[in-house]
Amino acid sequence: MSKFIGALDQGTTSTRFIIFDKDGRMVSLAQREHRQIYPRPGWVEHDPIEIWQNSRLVILEALEKCGLSGSDLAAVGITNQRETTVVWDRHTGMPFSNAIVWQCTRTQEICDELCREGGHDRFRQRTGLPISAYFSGPKIRWILDHVPKVREAATKGHVLFGTIETWLIWWLTGGPDGGAHVTDVTNASRTMLMDLASLSWDEEIIDILQIPHPMLPRIVPSIDHKPWGTTRTDGPLGAEVPVCGALGDQQAALVGQACFEPGEAKNTYGTGCFLLLNTGTRPTPSAHGLITTLAYQMSGQEPCYALEGSVAIAGALVQWIRDNLGLISSAPEIETLAREVTDNGGIYFVPAF
Repeated sequence: MSKFIGALDQGTTSTRFIIFDKDGRMVSLAQREHRQIYPRPGWVEHDPIEIWQNSRLVILEALEKCGLSGSDLAAVGITNQRETTVVWDRHTGMPFSNAIVWQCTRTQEICDELCREGGHDRFRQRTGLPISAYFSGPKIRWILDHVPKVREAATKGHVLFGTIETWLIWWLTGGPDGGAHVTDVTNASRTMLMDLASLSWDEEIIDILQIPHPMLPRIVPSIDHKPWGTTRTDGPLGAEVPVCGALGDQQAALVGQACFEPGEAKNTYGTGCFLLLNTGTRPTPSAHGLITTLAYQMSGQEPCYALEGSVAIAGALVQWIRDNLGLISSAPEIETLAREVTDNGGIYFVPAF
C-alpha cells in the first residue's frame, strides 16, 4: 500500500506540488510562479494553459526530487485560488479567454445591475454572499456577454465552466478524453450560484445571470470516498492515481489548522488575508458584514459551514512593489529594506487597493 499523498496547491501567484508521507511530513516540494496579467486598470487575468503546464512541471519536479514515481502515491488532492473563473471548449480543452481572477473588478456593472433590481443582499439568504464582483457568477456572465462565440457555443453544450480546481481535475483525469467535470462544495459556494442548504445550483439565480446550466460542473464533497477520476498514465504522474479531494485555499487552511470544532478559527496571510470561523453544521448569517460559506464536507457527512472576513491584498502588495514599482527584485528583499529603516517618519502604506 502506498505511503504517500500528493497535494497540488494552485494559488494566485504560483503553483506548488507537495508530497507527504503517511505521518503528514513533507517529503518533497516544487513551485513555479505564473504571470499576472493586467489588461486594464482593475482587470486581473491568468493564462489557464500556463497554470496547467506549470502544474505538470511541478508534479514532475517534486517526484524527481524525492525519487518517487506517480504509482507511489495513494491519491492526489487539490487546493486552489477561489472564484477565479475559466471557461473552455469541452472538445478541445482550449480556454475561450484568459481566466478572470478573483481580484478582477470588470464585472462591477453586472453587479450594479443586479443590485438595482433586488438590492445588495438579493441572494444572500440562499448563497450566504452579497452581490460582488469578487464571486464567479458575474464573471461567467461577463465572458458569455463579451467573448465572441462563447454564448452560442454554450447554448449548444460545447462549453464548460470551472474554478481552477475544476480546470485542473478535468485535465488530470483525461481532459477532452473523459475528464471529470466537478467542483467541491467549498469552491461552489464561492460562485454566488449555489444554495447553501441544498448544496445544489440555484436555478433561479442561474436564470437571472443567463448562464446555461450544462456548462456548470457537478458539485461533490470536499473529501470523497469515491474518486472523481484517476490520473492518466500519459500524464505527469505516469500512473492511475485517484483524484478525490479538493478545497478552496482558505478552507484548506482551516482544515490544515485542524479547526474542526465550532468556534475554532484561523487567519492566514498570503496574496490576501482571510479569517475563517467554523460555525458547525448549519449556515450562520452574520450581523457584521461577514460572508457565510462552506468550510468543508466529508463524504457521507453533513457539511460544515464558516463565517469569513476577507482582505484582498496582503502578500500581493509585496509582489506589486517588486513587479510594478521595481523597488526590489525578489520578495525577501522587502524585509531586508524594512530592517534598515530606524524610523518610518510617520508614513504608512495601506494595501487597500
